[in-house]
Amino acid sequence: MSVLPEVIAANAEYAASFGDRSELALPPARGFAILTCMDARLDPAKYAGLREGDAHVIRNAGGRASDDAIRSFVISYKLLGTREWFIIHHSDCGMEFFTDEVIRGLLANSLETAALGDQGFYDVGTGPGAREGDYIDWLTISDQATSVTEDVRRVRNHPLVPARIPIYGYIYDVKSGLLLEVPTATEVGRAS
Repeated sequence: MSVLPEVIAANAEYAASFGDRSELALPPARGFAILTCMDARLDPAKYAGLREGDAHVIRNAGGRASDDAIRSFVISYKLLGTREWFIIHHSDCGMEFFTDEVIRGLLANSLETAALGDQGFYDVGTGPGAREGDYIDWLTISDQATSVTEDVRRVRNHPLVPARIPIYGYIYDVKSGLLLEVPTATEVGRAS
């Protein structure tokens, strides 16, 4: 059964009490942006104390510094004035449970949803699949602290990113709700 009716009903309830939110400014009021994972267990508004209009939140699988995430960061500062950035990965991330080779193989076998077992993801569908996954860098994660540092370094070294913007690196702990600093990432991201 589709969740569409639930989403539409929730939106109608939200819109009924929308009030002065229509007056929020386009630039984020608190002047910062967060890149984090799309994992449904993460609520950046709660773990970072945000209200609507406070900050830009960029999300993708793993919270990785992909070309599109960097594009969003650049728009965030160049056109909308953000002055600080956070890259926040999280513990128990699904991006740790497979490699590029695994997902490429799964997609080549079938386009059905894979299952996760003790030995990792495995295909339960029948073909056809597609080889287009061979041309994607899936940005999987083998070590959270290393991936946060790599992502901060990638953003810091991007030619469109000003050196004056500090970039902080954190891991959100899904068991405690705490943000844990990755000191090497924050050092790499220090503003100059």
